[in-house]
Amino acid sequence: MRSQPLEILPGTLDLLILRALQRGALHGYAIMQAIKERSDEVLQVGESSLYPALQRLLLNGWVEAEWGASENNRRARYYTLTVAGRKQLASERADIERMMAAIQKVLQTA
Repeated sequence: MRSQPLEILPGTLDLLILRALQRGALHGYAIMQAIKERSDEVLQVGESSLYPALQRLLLNGWVEAEWGASENNRRARYYTLTVAGRKQLASERADIERMMAAIQKVLQTA
């Protein structure tokens, strides 16, 4: 029996998007699918969360975007990491790993 998808914690969506883009350019739907698949369908991102986050990442200079054709020949905007985005990913990843280790300690020592 599969449990329902979990909501993504505030502040982690940017990290998940940057990580999804680490392997190369993706359009919005492919980013959503990558996060869903890599989390064994535990994490699901909706369009209403994804596209504002992508816009924020663009404004911060962490991703770039250009228009292209999708797999089914539809017009799609493809996002890629910038050098600044790679640095941000490394920083956010270190922070979240530190946070998870601290939470794990608290749970184990209770």
